[in-house]
Amino acid sequence: MSKHGSYGKATKGTQKRNVLKRFERIKLLKSRELWKETLSVFGLPKTKVPT
Repeated sequence: MSKHGSYGKATKGTQKRNVLKRFERIKLLKSRELWKETLSVFGLPKTKVPT
């Protein structure tokens, strides 16, 4: 019996993600100087994924 193609792909971790995690978005906003300490971590503005 052969193994299904979705198991054990070596390139799975290297695919480009199209969404950022919350801490990555905050880090990006801080680097663009758009983050204020008074902002809530919920309802963050949308950010483009850097290429």
